[in-house]
Amino acid sequence: MAEEDLQEVCAIESVSFPNPWPETTFRGEIQNRTFSFPYVIVHKLQERVIGYIIYWLIGEEAQINNIALHPDFRLKGIGETVLRKIIDKLRDNGVRFISLEVRPSNESAQSLYYKLGFRLMGIRKNYYTNPQENALVLGLSLD
Repeated sequence: MAEEDLQEVCAIESVSFPNPWPETTFRGEIQNRTFSFPYVIVHKLQERVIGYIIYWLIGEEAQINNIALHPDFRLKGIGETVLRKIIDKLRDNGVRFISLEVRPSNESAQSLYYKLGFRLMGIRKNYYTNPQENALVLGLSLD
């Protein structure tokens, strides 16, 4: 992810989440590459950003902070392919554990995460706003 991707990234963010991250948050992720790893997903034929993933890497643990695909590209296996590649990359780099949060109402994302081996670790009460909702904390052991 680079500065020139932010317009497309923010557009995808806006249609993906009820409480979207502002551009300044994405800009901060780009500027903090010591622990933040923001990537865009580019459609090769259309040569445009169709999604993104941001994770933090701290020692042997990774936290997936944000992932989204443009609605036109969902349910086509792209998200699964990207997540599998990221999981493999993290495993190859010595990461032993990956965590993330997801809304209980986001059943399609949960289905993918569980398919990839994530397990429920806990609940963060009232984590999300607009609408207010708990977060399911999921984890994946890479041992």
